[in-house]
Formats: sequence, C-alpha cells, structure tokens
Amino acid sequence: MLFKLQPRPQPSQRMVWLSPLLAIALMLLVGMVIFTLLGQSPIKAFHAFFIEPINDMYGLGELLIKASPLALIALGLSVGFRANVWNIGAEGQLTIGAIAAGGVALWFYETESLWVLPLMLIAGALGGMLWAAIPALLRTRFHTSEILVSLMLVYVAQLLLSWLVHGPWRDPDGFGFPQSRQFTESAILPIMLEGTRTHAGIWLTLIALVMVFVFMRWSVVAFQMRVAGLAPRAADYAGFNAKRTIWIGLLTGGAAAGIAGMNEIAGPIGQLSMPLSPGYGFAAIIVAFVGRLHPIGILLASLLMALLYLGGESAQMQLALPAAVSGVFQGLLLFFLLATDVLIHFRLTPTWGSKA
Repeated sequence: MLFKLQPRPQPSQRMVWLSPLLAIALMLLVGMVIFTLLGQSPIKAFHAFFIEPINDMYGLGELLIKASPLALIALGLSVGFRANVWNIGAEGQLTIGAIAAGGVALWFYETESLWVLPLMLIAGALGGMLWAAIPALLRTRFHTSEILVSLMLVYVAQLLLSWLVHGPWRDPDGFGFPQSRQFTESAILPIMLEGTRTHAGIWLTLIALVMVFVFMRWSVVAFQMRVAGLAPRAADYAGFNAKRTIWIGLLTGGAAAGIAGMNEIAGPIGQLSMPLSPGYGFAAIIVAFVGRLHPIGILLASLLMALLYLGGESAQMQLALPAAVSGVFQGLLLFFLLATDVLIHFRLTPTWGSKA
C-alpha cells in the first residue's frame, strides 16, 4: 500500500495558526529523545536548555538582545514573503549594514556628538538596502532568481568584512585579531536595564513592529503586494506594478537587516569583528514563517528562537554538548513546521497497486 497527497478542498484556517504550536511541541519531543540518546537526563537537559538561560534579569536581558535582531529582520522579510519575493540574503545585508554603520563610527572616532548614532542608523539602513537592491535590479531587469543572487551575496559581504577587519580597519592595538577599534561612547547604544546588556536598539525593533503592522493592515500597497503573492494573474489584470512589488519587498528586508547589523555593532559587540552574526539573517527566515508572517507572531517566534540560541550556549557549558545542538533544534522546528503545513493543504490517501 502506498500513499499520495491530495489537495484539501478548503485548508483549515484554525490549523494554519495552531500548526506552529504543534511544530514546537514536536520539536521539544524529538529534542528530548535526542538528549536521551546523548546520555543526558531529559529533565536536566530541558532545564539547562530552556529554563536556566532566563532564570534572572541578566538572562532575560540576553533573551531580548538576541530576539531583537531576529524580530527586526523577520519583520522586513515578511513584507516581501507575502508577495512571493524571496529574500534569502538578509545575513549579507546585515553584514553590509554593519560595515556602513561601523564606517561612520570609525570616521567620527572620538567625536562626542549626538549625531553619530543617528548617522550610523541611516548608514546601516542604506547599506542593507544597497545590498538588497542588487538582486532587485537583476530580478526586474534580467529576470534572475532573487533567491540565488541574494544568497550568493551573503558570502561576498562576509569576505568584504573579513578584508576590512584584517586590513585597513584592523585595530592597531588589537594584537592582530580580526576586529576594528572599540567604538567610543557616542557610537554605543545606551543601556536600558541596569545590570544587563539590554540596549536601546530594542526600541527600534518595537517601532518597526508597529510600522509593519500598520503597513500590512491598512496600506493599499500592502494589499496589492498580498494579491500579487496569492494570485499573480489577478494582480496583472488589476494593473498592479509587479516591479514595484519586488523592489519594496527586497528593499524593506534589506533596510531591516541593515539596521539589525547596526544594532549589533553599536550594542553588545561595540566594534566590527569576525564573525559578526551567529546566523541571525538565516534564522530570521524560520522566525518569519513560524510567526505566520504576522508582526505579533514574529515577535513571539523571535523570543523562542532567541531562547534556542541561549539554550545551546547553556547546554554547552552545563552538559558539555556540542555547539550544533542549537542548530539541531532550529532545523527540527523548521522541518516540523513545513511538515504540518503540507498536511494542512494536502491529505494522505492510501493507494493500492504498483501503478498508483
């Protein structure tokens, strides 16, 4: 007996929203099995991975620090994803945004001015948008795949950062480490909560959340992009501008990723260094889909993904588990989300005989 997938007449809208919770539950269940196979107590491992990292104010602050770039990037990506504009290169756009913002900080090194941080913010957003404009131009002019172009540009951006911190921007007093000078106080985001590293960049993420929510809920342009994503032929018939949709989708994601890069170097890092990100640009794709491309859902999903990062670090220290354990949980989450999504839109039906 074999099985085949048959489209459901009407996918359940309730399951569309419940499937992320189901995927999380399955991730935890399989994760506990993995911990057992590794010779760890599931209860002890669960506590080390999900409870220990956030059992005090400092841990909660670290959760917010890691959730902020994930949410910010995912919010930007969700605008394009709703229109089937697939920006997979947010990691590179984050890197270029950080380079642009870091260049401003180094240019105004030891300058005590209130304008340094706003200039870094603008430079970060423009840097990310510039990097996202490359796949947008190639897609609209030459019909290339924005998936491949944006992804390949990630490695170009990382090589550019590596050249800068090993060469012209390397700290002369850094003992040869691939890093720039430590930024001065005027280029560092202020701390919000005493005793933690939680910085004012969190407010930028919250502002972006409100802006994206308003844009998606009441903007005519967002409606046109949504129609273009769901029914391209209907959008063409209605006269919606397909090229504008591509540009808006990619530039919005690039700007958000660039600002996230600026927040990283002006916040917890305080300089340009290698590596700059633990993969926020790629993890934000999972965050966007777990959050169902909705700002509130993205906020909650970013907290979960940030906890997976913190849990991986905690499991390394307390249980001597490999660093890849965090990536395993991220992969499990994405796998089960995709699996549940398939079953929402299709049903498994048995077929009999070898010709089926």
